[in-house]
Amino acid sequence: MKHNHIAGRWMAGGDGLDNVNPSDTTDIVGSYAVADGGMVAEAAQAARAAFPAWARSTPQQRADILDAVGSELLARREELGTLLSREEGKILADGIAEVVRAAQVFKFFAGEALRIPGEKVASTRPGVEVDILREPVGVIGIITPWNFPMAIPAWKIAPALAYGNCVVFKPAELVPGSAWALAEIVTRAGVPAGVFNLVMGPGSLIGDALVDGVDAVTFTGSVATGRRVAQRAVGRMIRCQLEMGGKNPMVVLDDADLDIAVDAAVNGSFLQTGQRCTASSRLVVTEGIHDRFVAAVTERLERLAVGHALKPGTEIGPVVDSRQLEQDLSYIAIAEQEGARRRCGGQRLTRETPGFYLSPCLFTETTNAMRINREEVFGPVAGVIRVRDYDEALSVANDTPFGLSSGICTSSLKHATHFRANSAAGLVMVNLPTAGLDFHVPFGGRKGSSYGPREQGRYAVEFYTSVKTAYVRAG
Repeated sequence: MKHNHIAGRWMAGGDGLDNVNPSDTTDIVGSYAVADGGMVAEAAQAARAAFPAWARSTPQQRADILDAVGSELLARREELGTLLSREEGKILADGIAEVVRAAQVFKFFAGEALRIPGEKVASTRPGVEVDILREPVGVIGIITPWNFPMAIPAWKIAPALAYGNCVVFKPAELVPGSAWALAEIVTRAGVPAGVFNLVMGPGSLIGDALVDGVDAVTFTGSVATGRRVAQRAVGRMIRCQLEMGGKNPMVVLDDADLDIAVDAAVNGSFLQTGQRCTASSRLVVTEGIHDRFVAAVTERLERLAVGHALKPGTEIGPVVDSRQLEQDLSYIAIAEQEGARRRCGGQRLTRETPGFYLSPCLFTETTNAMRINREEVFGPVAGVIRVRDYDEALSVANDTPFGLSSGICTSSLKHATHFRANSAAGLVMVNLPTAGLDFHVPFGGRKGSSYGPREQGRYAVEFYTSVKTAYVRAG
């Protein structure tokens, strides 16, 4: 059994949590110890005790550790990518690519550790100097989801450590293998005892204890859970950063290049089994191109190979577990009850190994008022909304409680420019899938999708540091 990591020691918890391969439910990836509230409190105390020394460590020390983590991830990308795909269900190429992305994030923040910003400004008073400094916040609680079990932990852990904070990391219970492997790499890279701690288990069991023991919490997951985290954090007057759901629109105008639009829609809506918060689950299509677009997307979906994540040739792996599969099938049934037309897919599939396989599902004749277009399904399911023109497309695209990512396919510079300026989302794509991001620029949304400072890139400094203004009378 793989243990939790607390105060520099690997510690057993309660009953082991079996990690089931969604491509083959007879395959148990491993057993992972579950922490309890007391262990979480111990981890937070260890982090708090380690914080003063770690906060005073040199930027070079932190940079070297983060760079070493990135180097080991790159060296083991095939091994760790296989583990990731085996426990999460995304195809092997995507699993390996995610490990590489995690490595890139660690190496990026190794550089940022040496570039912690500050300012010296002139005072309004003679003989006075003013320095604006950035200092670490303290102990950061990190709660991550199952859909990117290596990349999302990386883009939270790396900046936290780079800026001199200590960490208590709780991964999603569905994907403990990638989290444990990452934790083992981080601890061997030279992080002092207590600076980095891993506690595994369901959020319902240890989530409150985590929020109660830290100075700040960063969370990625569902809207409902995010709101509970925020309420508890605000009750303690600690800062929180939330990345939650999306119901992202992809607008396709009559003047779009059809091949580009189809590629963007199929990639953004269905690859990685649609299990991305940036997935384009609403395809908002103008009348002149609607029928050709639907026919081309349908033809492409019917050719996609759904199968075991590690099998060569597979393009879409399984849904992550039985609960997510049942949720997907439930939304498919709801859409049909509300009058949507199932154009293709939406069936549970049987493959050589028992797993949670679902054919990618496209609905037409949907409206923006249908639940299929209002609520996040988080599976390989998308609805097409027919609109008259660009103005209606923009209105429909923005008519959502979410605001994470949006996209437009068009050859019109006028419409592309207007959409970039008027889309009510934190991420805007032109002639690209709504999913697919760079690691060195800010990530985050608006409305119900995000709360608090942006993640990733140099903007991460806003959450992981606290500003101090120091005045000095010279002489």
